[in-house]
Amino acid sequence: MEFLQTFLIEPLGYDFMQRALLVAVLVGAVSAVLSCFLVLKGWSLMGDAISHAVLPGIVIAYVVGLPIAIGAFVAGLFSAVATGYLKDNSRIKEDTAMGIVFTGMFGFGLVLFSRIETEQHLTHILFGDMLGVTTADLVEVAIIAGGTLMIVLAKRRDFLLHAFDPQHARAIGLNVPLLHYGLLALLSLTIVAALKAVGIILVVAMLIAPGAIAFLVSRRFESMLAIAVAVAIGSSVLGTLISFQINAASGPSIVLLQAGVFILALLFAPRTGLLRRREEASARPKPPLGRLSGGG
Repeated sequence: MEFLQTFLIEPLGYDFMQRALLVAVLVGAVSAVLSCFLVLKGWSLMGDAISHAVLPGIVIAYVVGLPIAIGAFVAGLFSAVATGYLKDNSRIKEDTAMGIVFTGMFGFGLVLFSRIETEQHLTHILFGDMLGVTTADLVEVAIIAGGTLMIVLAKRRDFLLHAFDPQHARAIGLNVPLLHYGLLALLSLTIVAALKAVGIILVVAMLIAPGAIAFLVSRRFESMLAIAVAVAIGSSVLGTLISFQINAASGPSIVLLQAGVFILALLFAPRTGLLRRREEASARPKPPLGRLSGGG
């Protein structure tokens, strides 16, 4: 009881912890739902690319006096469209195009940041500042994350078909380009929502780990969504509480927890876990010695 009082009840007495936990739930939920589609579609590198590419948009928005979220969204969407343009109009493959675009955008953002005087700390932009979230930040995250989550869930069947079989989606009349760029826009919005919590570097873990964990332990998409959301919210809340107790950064604490859960899923998943597969392999009957040696 004393542990519960110290670990859970006491942090809730602080306003900044209440805001941090609410942001953790919102960011965890929207990141988990989108991560399922990214894992199934093989777009994990796209999430990494866009998350890095938003930095120049953040700096430019700060300079001209616009909300940082607008600059980050525009820069993220630009990088996604630029990647698609390079893939469609040159000989380079999509992963190469993503690497060129996001490193160029990230380098441009670092140059801008180093040349402009600002009160923003680079570490907060790169790694987030969950415990420093203000009420205005919470409202912004709630609007972006809530709207993105509703759109993704409402169109989840179309996005799922687009992820598995774009040709079939086109054949039944779905607007595949709209689904493609719509998913990229939602990805950019999710990254914007997660900036305050985990920063532009660690957000890629939030966009990959929950979906990867759920993919390992489930066989149906609906259960995959539920597991991913549970893992993301649980690790986000627990990581925020742990970071408060040990005076550590919240973003890295959350990511470390998700990495630990992924390792457990990789080892102990009911059907696909490494230990389960080893047990099944050892339980198989071995061929007769004569067959192995080539004898009759």
